[in-house]
Amino acid sequence: MTRFRPCIDLHQGKVKQIVGGSLRDDGAGPVENFVSDKAPAWFAETFRNDALTGGHVIQLGPGNDEAAREALAAWPSGLQIGGGISASNAKDWLDAGASHVIVTSALFDADGKFLEPALDALVKTIGAEKLVIDLSCRRTPDGWTVAMNRWQTLTNLDVTAATLDRLAPHCAEFLIHAADVEGLCGGIDAELVSLLGNWGKIPVTYAGGAATMADLRLVEIAGRGNVDVTVGSALDLFGGKGLAYKDLVVWNRRPE
Repeated sequence: MTRFRPCIDLHQGKVKQIVGGSLRDDGAGPVENFVSDKAPAWFAETFRNDALTGGHVIQLGPGNDEAAREALAAWPSGLQIGGGISASNAKDWLDAGASHVIVTSALFDADGKFLEPALDALVKTIGAEKLVIDLSCRRTPDGWTVAMNRWQTLTNLDVTAATLDRLAPHCAEFLIHAADVEGLCGGIDAELVSLLGNWGKIPVTYAGGAATMADLRLVEIAGRGNVDVTVGSALDLFGGKGLAYKDLVVWNRRPE
């Protein structure tokens, strides 16, 4: 059964919803769909009160450590943390209250080449059961390719069943943003969800484009109930108009 998983996206210390493909290192600001006047802890406490497990906090660039720690402290062991995580700081984030750490860029060199030793170091440091591998990706001629550095740099790793098989023994879950549709509220990448659902061997969370309850139902159908979903810019909690937070709480309370 597909579950809704909540998210807290942090940019420059504030809870925001942005268009994923607009993140840059060249000084140009991203396209912002929403900037909250509420503290990160408010969102964490809301999710905690509604028992929405398996959610994540994502740090989009520097300047978010304090905000991230605030969210984790509001729900110890209730949220995952991603953004700037490596073997050198992963344990610190778990000690700060994260249930799991989410890693992408630390698994690749500057040119986007996958580094098996980096993955081994993480597993040795915290254990596979505390690691979520983020395979957020962009569409390419061959399908989907993992993108790092806030989705700016394509790597040499494609999102395929073989890749998932290769990495699954080293992690507890996968998190996969469809970066090309992230933040656009224009519908999900159903083909990507189908690939993930047909594989379906360990938990997978999909993010990107969900804008209506019909999109959630499509994730459940295309993903064969094996893929969870997170919702950002379309959610009324983040200023959106397509999805009501209360409806997603009810969605998660459906019987198996």
